[in-house]
Amino acid sequence: MSISTHRPLPLEIARIQEKMEGHARDYGLDFYETIFEVLDYEEISMVAAYGGFPVRYPHWRFGAQFDELMKGYSYGLQKIYEMVINNDPCYAYLLACNPLMDQKLVVAHVYGHCDFFKNNAWFAPTNRKMLDQMANHAARISRYIDRHGFEKVETFIDACLSLEDLIDPHAPHIRRHSPLPRESTETKRDDEEEHHESGTRFQSKGYMDSYINPPDVLEAEAKEKEKQEREKEKNRSFPAEPQRDVLLFLLEHAALKDWQHDVLSIIRDEAYYFAPQGQTKIMNEGWASYWHSKIMTRHGLTDDELIDYADHHAGTMATSRNRLNPYKVGIELFKDIEDRWNKGQFGAAFDACTDQREREDWDLQLGLGRQKIFEVRRIHNDVTFIDSFLTPEFCLRQNFFQYKFNEGENYYEIATREFQQIKTQLLNSLTNHGRPFIYVVDGNYKNRGELYLQHHYEGVELRKDYAQDTLVNLQKLWHRPVHLESVIDDKVAVLSFDGSSHDLKTG
Repeated sequence: MSISTHRPLPLEIARIQEKMEGHARDYGLDFYETIFEVLDYEEISMVAAYGGFPVRYPHWRFGAQFDELMKGYSYGLQKIYEMVINNDPCYAYLLACNPLMDQKLVVAHVYGHCDFFKNNAWFAPTNRKMLDQMANHAARISRYIDRHGFEKVETFIDACLSLEDLIDPHAPHIRRHSPLPRESTETKRDDEEEHHESGTRFQSKGYMDSYINPPDVLEAEAKEKEKQEREKEKNRSFPAEPQRDVLLFLLEHAALKDWQHDVLSIIRDEAYYFAPQGQTKIMNEGWASYWHSKIMTRHGLTDDELIDYADHHAGTMATSRNRLNPYKVGIELFKDIEDRWNKGQFGAAFDACTDQREREDWDLQLGLGRQKIFEVRRIHNDVTFIDSFLTPEFCLRQNFFQYKFNEGENYYEIATREFQQIKTQLLNSLTNHGRPFIYVVDGNYKNRGELYLQHHYEGVELRKDYAQDTLVNLQKLWHRPVHLESVIDDKVAVLSFDGSSHDLKTG
């Protein structure tokens, strides 16, 4: 399903866009050309179900997401105000039924997102023509459906989607294989050839060499060593070291048909495109919220819009006892960073100060806050953002705490307000989006072509039913038994699936 969104903006909204774009550029925001489209709620729900794109490949999950969004809107449980996608040019979608004040807020918010997409380092490797690429993916998969049947292709896509998180989001930023200099490679080859030719050669005088180092013995030793090397290479497990990008390993080594290989590569490409959005959710929403707040309160509001703006902004920033609001955490931490760098509340001298009153009154009037937040926006993701700039004072002001369930009293209660525990829990929830680290350890397990994976256990056990379902889909792609090593009840355990039944072995 696709929808046409190429329609001119209403004159009032076009004027709002022009003004907000000017204010954003005046503040130093840098973004690609941004194209706004106004959609009704059914249309914007379609786009939202497709991940922000007007065209995606056909699959039942998009229909399920669309149905969920429409029901949530009908029951008054949720409402989509805007969407924007990382592309060049950027495309943003506005909800037609929003009043003009909301459209102003949303347009200002969008320009914050567009600046973040363009300038944040974690988005740098992403495809800036993804709108076209998504349409290309849709066309390719539609052709496979015509050739092989909808059910067959959809079933395979289901299996691929259950594995789409098994990528290495840091891979686009790392050059993992650095080739050796040519001289070093050749020297190594010469040394190996000399070693093979010589065998176990003993030192001797020239006239005794044929007796101490018989040529036939050396030749036999060399042949035996070559045979052992070939056998070792034949039985060698691969990859040489654990590989986190499971989808890439499958693309390189699984026995897939051409169309299956292409579909899996499409799923992997899209997973890498969306990965930075998960890595920077707090920062991205915080940055956009910071700028819509700045632009609206200083330039965008008329007197009669002030109350509505305050109400809607407060609703966006509302906090919950049991859920982190990325908008609130992001904007408050950016404000805190700006204030601290304006006052000089950083560095060795400030850190060494132990007088609480002196720390609160510390103000060197450096005025470096705006420069600092632009630098933070450029280089950090959520994990490094929280790790580098979360402070005990910030947690105290924002009323952060850690809670747990009291079984004796049958209710949740505050467990601690200790800063380090709060920070650790927050970082754990953000690392890898809270998902487990899974690595390919051996693609030729027990020399039988079986696939062996390992879960990097960090105190949180895998859900057994999820793990088993994932192994079923993994086996569909590998076509041989698959195994996953993890920890269950503090014991090393290996879950296996051979295509027909599950097995669990504990050590």
